[in-house]
Amino acid sequence: MSEPSPSLDLKSKILVVIVNYRTPDLTIDCLHSLVPERQLVEGLQVAVVDNDSGDCSVTKIEQVIKTEGWEDWVSLMPSGYNGGFAFGNNYAIRPALSSSHPPDYILLLNPDTVIRPQAIKILVDFMETHSDVGIAGSRLEDPDETPQCSAFRFHTLMSEINGGLRLGIISKLLNKWVIAPPVSDITCQTDWVAGASMIIRREVFDAIGLMDENYFMYYEETDFCLQAKKAGWSCWYVPTSRVVHFVGQSSGVTNTKVIPKRLPKYWFDSRRRYFVKNYGIFYTALADLLWLSAFSLWRIRRIIQQKEDRDPPRLMGDFIANSIYASKNFESGLKLALSSQQKSNP
Repeated sequence: MSEPSPSLDLKSKILVVIVNYRTPDLTIDCLHSLVPERQLVEGLQVAVVDNDSGDCSVTKIEQVIKTEGWEDWVSLMPSGYNGGFAFGNNYAIRPALSSSHPPDYILLLNPDTVIRPQAIKILVDFMETHSDVGIAGSRLEDPDETPQCSAFRFHTLMSEINGGLRLGIISKLLNKWVIAPPVSDITCQTDWVAGASMIIRREVFDAIGLMDENYFMYYEETDFCLQAKKAGWSCWYVPTSRVVHFVGQSSGVTNTKVIPKRLPKYWFDSRRRYFVKNYGIFYTALADLLWLSAFSLWRIRRIIQQKEDRDPPRLMGDFIANSIYASKNFESGLKLALSSQQKSNP
């Protein structure tokens, strides 16, 4: 396990948190893109957390910080433990919030991103003029400016049917439950935004606490936005804030431009935790059943219509093994459901 987070008293308006895991070159490129933003955003500070990469990351990033003379605005924080995305971000957020000069905003920024001009300023300006907004996200895009899905709807039973079945007519009928709606060109309210570039008002943390570290990776930002919504904070998508995102560089899971990899166990664990924590064990069981049924129909249709198989290897078997129906998952899920119910009804 890691040592407690070090003190972080930076007197900053906004703290940008970058969690690095074996992507030092991308992290350094990201830092370079932040340099112009310092002239536009007062008190911008950056904390780079290294999640125990075990490679040259710490040495390499530390050397660049010194060579470029960035010591006054970039802090390198080796965590000594790879606890995942939420853990890494909390490692920097926790001491910043408990300092004598906590920042007004926290910006979660992936290491595999490059900031387009004024991207952070646009987010800060938006938050400054919309005091009721708790969270806002940037438009993520490919280097050629092709937009990526960055604003999403919460997962529901209907979205699980659609995600498994993948049938055009059904998707049209379930349009308002589709997780990733068409990319919007206008600023709009949404359920949740991608954690690759997400700005959070300090008061949101005051209301709901830090990110849930029981998620290793995936679903943690979805859950965080849902908890914020329950506490009365809205979430918005701000497409004029543009950020280049080199998808899936740390995990290799979400890159849709290459042959899909087998989904890691932590993806299934995160999905199951999200449903059980927020909707209960029976809802989760129904969600699993609906997805499996819909996905089975899709596999049959794919074979009949000779469609290309773009699913991760062993997806059906892995889903079943990691579903709520596995005895060990049901037992742990029941404990989580009871714990979540007690917290919501103290």
